[in-house]
Amino acid sequence: MHKSFVQAIDLALAGQWDAAHEIVQQYEDTTAAWIHAVLHKLEGDQDNSRYWYRRAGKLEHFSDEPKAELAEIRREVAIQA
Repeated sequence: MHKSFVQAIDLALAGQWDAAHEIVQQYEDTTAAWIHAVLHKLEGDQDNSRYWYRRAGKLEHFSDEPKAELAEIRREVAIQA
């Protein structure tokens, strides 16, 4: 999962939202849900983004800047590896 999440984050940062989305929707854990939330924020779908933040237990990050948030998730993924 670690490599998949890093790949999804890299794709999202490169503007490849759809490819990143395809990766994270394969997983059911909280990290995947958090990445999923950020992807929907980038897409501009605030309602769907809020749903995924709730699933991830990360609603406090809803107003965070997406690129900085993805960098934070990357750091957390690295710690978990």
